[in-house]
Amino acid sequence: MIENESLPSTDTVKPRLFYGYVIVALAFLANLVLGGTLYTFSVFFEPLSTQFGWTRAATSGAFSLYMFLHGTLYIFTGRMNDRLGPRIVMSGCGLFMGIGYLLMSLTGAIWQIYLFYGVIIAIGMSGGYVPLTSTVTRWFARDKKRGLMVGISVAGVGVGTMIVPPLANWLISTYGWQTSYVVIGIGVLVILMSAAQFLKRAPEHILSARDDTNFLNAQEEGFTLGEAIRKRQFWLLGSAYFGFGLLLQAIMVHIVVHAIGLGIPASTAASLFILLGGMSVLGRISLGFIADRTGNRLIVVGSFVLMVLAFSWLFIAKEMWMLNIFAAVFGFAYGGLVASQSPIVADLFGMRSHGVILGVIVSIITFGSAVGPVMAGAVFDNTGSYNIAFIVCLIFGISGIILSLLLKPVTGGGEK
Repeated sequence: MIENESLPSTDTVKPRLFYGYVIVALAFLANLVLGGTLYTFSVFFEPLSTQFGWTRAATSGAFSLYMFLHGTLYIFTGRMNDRLGPRIVMSGCGLFMGIGYLLMSLTGAIWQIYLFYGVIIAIGMSGGYVPLTSTVTRWFARDKKRGLMVGISVAGVGVGTMIVPPLANWLISTYGWQTSYVVIGIGVLVILMSAAQFLKRAPEHILSARDDTNFLNAQEEGFTLGEAIRKRQFWLLGSAYFGFGLLLQAIMVHIVVHAIGLGIPASTAASLFILLGGMSVLGRISLGFIADRTGNRLIVVGSFVLMVLAFSWLFIAKEMWMLNIFAAVFGFAYGGLVASQSPIVADLFGMRSHGVILGVIVSIITFGSAVGPVMAGAVFDNTGSYNIAFIVCLIFGISGIILSLLLKPVTGGGEK
């Protein structure tokens, strides 16, 4: 293991503040930027497709390419994070993402959005979520607050969803979409590159500061990636989360244009992200807290149940207040599933290769996320309605309930 982010020895002085809490705060901030900018795609969707005459399926394709590529790269960045630590990985994330959003302001042809968003921004995003959540999980490997800490860190995505898409909508209406992308690009560069410099690797080196002899052991126990993928639980979890990715991004990319199609003004429709993001924050923190007491599997099952209820309601939701109910329930369930991803991987497979195993699981999620938007866009292009797409999402939600109910603890993990 390359130790280029080691922390100083603290044999004699116990720090007043455990640095793990700083890591949680930095992860929250970075996730705010990552999640917030991710869901601006739905806000930029209408002006881009309208100005250039692109179909919804073609426009969604750039987002799907982005999902597929950055999901695949999570396997690589998860392993890099295990070996090099989060500072290097996150710095690359900020650089690529910032440049990508700046280039988006120059978009004038469909191939450019596929290159700038689908490739360059995707490369940047791959250095974000998995390295951040794996790092937080490692800092709190056997801490009773692990679920809560991961929940708080990923709650940044929900807060970003509340803030950034409505802000982007205001920027677009005031200055146009080109200038809006420039503002977002500069913001991403400054915030992510700055936050990355304070990130530090998992705290094997401050064992004496924590006075916890079990902590180092937690870093060494569990399965390698090769061992994990031979387990039935790995594929049950991956299949459930594939469906989650599909239905999640089908909604996130198309919910605003769906609401506009129901006669709701664009500015009002964009406000759905505020409620959805706010409820996802509540779900991430509260369900992360509950998971520390009930286990993560119960949270995954319950979250899929709520998603099924939300999609059932969506078929009759034709007014804004009804869409708000959908956004509230869906957002809460979405938050619970996100908060449980990293801890349930640790529960099932240990911490030995947590980053790369989480990277593979999240890459599976993003493969589903790549399918969802194009599927929903193609359904609308061919039928003039999203109903069939919602049925598909409902089926995957029910499948998620069944698959997560079948999850049981894994035994027999190797040790270093």
